[in-house]
Amino acid sequence: MSDPHFFGYGSLVNAATHSYPDPLPATVIGWRRMWRHTKMREVAYLTVAPDPACTIQGLIAQVPDNDWAALDEREYAYFRTPVLPQTIALDTPRRMEVQIYQTRTDQDAAPSVRHPILLSYLDVVVQGYLRVFGEAGVQQFFQTTSGWDAPIRNDRAAPIYPRAQQLTATETLLVDEMLAAHVK
Repeated sequence: MSDPHFFGYGSLVNAATHSYPDPLPATVIGWRRMWRHTKMREVAYLTVAPDPACTIQGLIAQVPDNDWAALDEREYAYFRTPVLPQTIALDTPRRMEVQIYQTRTDQDAAPSVRHPILLSYLDVVVQGYLRVFGEAGVQQFFQTTSGWDAPIRNDRAAPIYPRAQQLTATETLLVDEMLAAHVK
């Protein structure tokens, strides 16, 4: 039996934020990404919900020795749920057990002024999508994510997000342009 895997659709797409082995670009069918605030965190983060009309890109990576402890701690505001094998598009013939993290709908709400999206978090996500999927992947990320009417806190000068990354000037400009095109 091979090690289990997770499907990352936000900051886990940025391999600079973790050391999970053999990350592979993948697509899951029947899920939508959205911005949500959960009672367990002060700011808004990405989550997913079933949506038969949507497909999202992300990364699948191994969880060695079935040791979910560190990843579960990182994703403490979420619960894991299995992804059906037939909903995963992956350029490998291997069958694998894949789980995805999502918030509990009884504990989450739309982002608000008190619970905004951190720009440092969004920067990490977009940087990951750019490195893995190119600009087309960044555009797909924005198009398949709901909740762009949420307030965004610019914390770039003093990042609050614990896994913040340094962006190039080109990456920063891309994030800012995409936000300008999608924020209501």
